[in-house]
Amino acid sequence: MDKNDPLARLDALIARLEAMAEQRQRLIEENRSLRQQQEQLLQDRALLLNRNEQAKTRVEAMIARLKVLEQNT
Repeated sequence: MDKNDPLARLDALIARLEAMAEQRQRLIEENRSLRQQQEQLLQDRALLLNRNEQAKTRVEAMIARLKVLEQNT
């Protein structure tokens, strides 16, 4: 390719622009996928925190009942 040939330079520029457009589209799709994954992970985290809090409450209630039973014996 002759660097002074305007058509060759234009073709090279077009090729670069097309490659950049393809990369942009891939990044958009990857970003969309990552945002969906993040949303799912946040939902999973909230669910696990809720379950953890419920388990903690149940364990605390069991401990309280055991203390009452221990005091009654």
